[in-house]
Amino acid sequence: RLVQSGGGLVQPGESLRLSCAASEWILDRTRIGWFRQAPGKEREGVSCISTLADSTTYADSVKERFILSRNNNRSTVFLQMNNLEPEDTGVYYCAEGTREACDSTWQNENEYDNWGKGTQVTVSS
Repeated sequence: RLVQSGGGLVQPGESLRLSCAASEWILDRTRIGWFRQAPGKEREGVSCISTLADSTTYADSVKERFILSRNNNRSTVFLQMNNLEPEDTGVYYCAEGTREACDSTWQNENEYDNWGKGTQVTVSS
């Protein structure tokens, strides 16, 4: 089971950091993806970190603003979100994938089999 933390209410231009950890294992067996679901919209892939040299991939909407990383002991994955916009509002989920690399399937929810409960991020003035 994945345990998420972080999130909250911030103003546009501010930052937040989300965390994702596993309760009984370290998070370097497979890729870790972050998804978000805005009100009234489908869930979408935001970012992915692979087990291969921790390479990362981002959706165009968050490139240059979000940074995905692991801690040194590989127990936790962090999603640093900078310069947040109202369009970033939604429930954010981390998920453990079925593959190592963030390949062309990284935004396919069916390629992830272990999900966090989600955390709310609200960006509003």
